[in-house]
Amino acid sequence: MHERMTGEESNIYIKKERIWTKDFVLICLANFFIFLGFQMTLPTLPLYVEHLGGSDQLIGFIVGIFTFSALLIRPYAGHALETKGRKLVYLTGLAIFALAVVTFGFLESIFLLFAMRIVQGIGWGFSTTASGTIATDLIPAKRRGEGMGYYGLSGNIALAFGPSLGLLLAVVVPFNMLFGICAFFGLAALLLSAKIQFKKTNLPKAKAVGVKWDFCEKSALKPSVLLFFITVTFGGIASFLPLYTAEKGISGIQIYFLFYALALMVTRTYAGMLYDKKGHRAVFIPGAVLIAAGMLFLSWLPNSLVLYSAAVLYGLGFGMVQPALQAWSIEKAPANRKGMATATFYSFFDLGVGIGAIVFGQIGHLFGYQSIYIAASLSVFISMAVYVLFLFQEGKQRAVSR
Repeated sequence: MHERMTGEESNIYIKKERIWTKDFVLICLANFFIFLGFQMTLPTLPLYVEHLGGSDQLIGFIVGIFTFSALLIRPYAGHALETKGRKLVYLTGLAIFALAVVTFGFLESIFLLFAMRIVQGIGWGFSTTASGTIATDLIPAKRRGEGMGYYGLSGNIALAFGPSLGLLLAVVVPFNMLFGICAFFGLAALLLSAKIQFKKTNLPKAKAVGVKWDFCEKSALKPSVLLFFITVTFGGIASFLPLYTAEKGISGIQIYFLFYALALMVTRTYAGMLYDKKGHRAVFIPGAVLIAAGMLFLSWLPNSLVLYSAAVLYGLGFGMVQPALQAWSIEKAPANRKGMATATFYSFFDLGVGIGAIVFGQIGHLFGYQSIYIAASLSVFISMAVYVLFLFQEGKQRAVSR
């Protein structure tokens, strides 16, 4: 027979189940500002490379190298989160990111820009790995899908304004001022995150919990592999969509990013709650189908209406898939491996965007921009096939265990 909780115990239970604590609000605000600065650079860096005389291939490499440097640093970031503490890793990453971005507009050499993109990727790898882990620490386990949906909204709201704001500023201010504004938002994230109060339980010691050095968390591999094939598509959008629409004479690229972000916000929280109740089977395939449809619309792209429709489809799909996969990647990881699970998840995110940008740069150069989005839709169909394979393997394992 269960004993009745006292009023104090009841208050403690309610407090533990709350998502919107002061620290969670702070991490969401910090995440908003770092993503705002980052999203402003996504559509404007290709314009800057073009301004410096770079080709489509160079654009792909400069966009891609950022994600590869972030990818390489994430295993170390995941390890450092478990041994050095969340706050130190997060603040260091934000500082490196802001310092790298502020230099962009003063670099007249593509080689130097390439080098500073590597530095920016290091800061991004540290900061986003730490931020996702901190958010996980702060969210009650039974509401993780919902909480990660809310946390992801902070980045999505930045996405609603960042690319459009960057493209608008690129027309009216010089590039050095544009990138200075982006760096300022990174500084704002740094100041906000410095106010987060971390519990000692969020700063585990390597010897106490047996933290080991490795490159990934095995329990996070399945959702991370699926994420890779999905985020390949993002490399094509971020790097070449502004140039593609300009080539076709279609206006409204700023509105594309706004519609995409708004659609993403519509599904993100709901998808997280659906994941908590029914698991990934309820969200992955429907979301992936919507993403593939968005890519096919972009490959067609006769007018602005189709552009906006593609934005809505992609946003609805990605809003369903991404928070579910992130919650899945963390769900089965041991308590002392949450940081490495987050690092694994974001590493595959980076790998997808980086490979997408580089490969699509070559495809666009050889076959034209339209072919980029045909290839991107194929990547989504591959993700669905891999997902079905994972389900088949799980079914066989259950049958054997019986």
